[in-house]
Amino acid sequence: MSTPDVFDRSLVRRRLARALKAGYADFLLLRTVEDLQERLSTVLRSFPLALDVGTPTAAAAAALRRSGLAEKVVRLAPVAEAGAVLGDEERLPFSGEQFDLAVSLLALQSVNDLPGALIQIRRALKADGLFMGALLGGATLTELRQALTQAEAEIEGGVSPRVAPFADLRDIGGLLQRAGFALPVTDSDVIRVRYANAFALMRDLRAMGLTNALNDRRRTPLKRATLFRAAEIYAERFADPDGRIPATFEIVWLSGWTPHESQQKPLRPGSAKVRLADALGTKEGNPSPELKKD
Repeated sequence: MSTPDVFDRSLVRRRLARALKAGYADFLLLRTVEDLQERLSTVLRSFPLALDVGTPTAAAAAALRRSGLAEKVVRLAPVAEAGAVLGDEERLPFSGEQFDLAVSLLALQSVNDLPGALIQIRRALKADGLFMGALLGGATLTELRQALTQAEAEIEGGVSPRVAPFADLRDIGGLLQRAGFALPVTDSDVIRVRYANAFALMRDLRAMGLTNALNDRRRTPLKRATLFRAAEIYAERFADPDGRIPATFEIVWLSGWTPHESQQKPLRPGSAKVRLADALGTKEGNPSPELKKD
């Protein structure tokens, strides 16, 4: 089955290039870079060669170099950048089993084929190589999505796709396994950012290159009345007591290792040498009547 083209990938890159040129709003990215360093610091091994897959700026690659977590970092940049390889996260221009570590921050949420991108990352890693990534999750911008949906329904009598679908934490672990990663781990970090109003949030989204790049987006601009009504709904439904509005960003973290014989593996069924009852220090008896099977 072919993968549906949910995102206009060319437009995603143009929006990011525009944001970088105008002054990228990096507060969310810098937060994930700090978290990445903290997470990698608990891994007791060195990474001679690392790959940065599509992180919007060079912040992650620079942090890896400064911290000594990686001896050398190759950066795949989504837009032209000095010292980086220009490329697409869905089509990695590297041969197999080159890297000891691969990272990707706030990039993979806008690929059309996330399982395929993960497979390519896994193939680019050496055996026992580590992948660690962060992408925007399903709770991201929930307030804005609700406000826009209600405003369009009220003013225009219908709803158009305006905020991208985000990955669900429950699905990510399965995607890692499907891509061939061992020991997959996922968790999420919910960040609440407060703004004076919905328009300030929209300016930041534009400055992060996160405005609408859906293929099914409506090509006509949002009506002024709809936009102002969305801002009103946002304030009415979600404002804090001081009048400022919250914006939710869910960061889904995922990590996995390329398989290697040294990694822990589950025991074969029936291979246990100690009974569970003995390990727990309890007596083994008959099950209670309500648990008996015919």
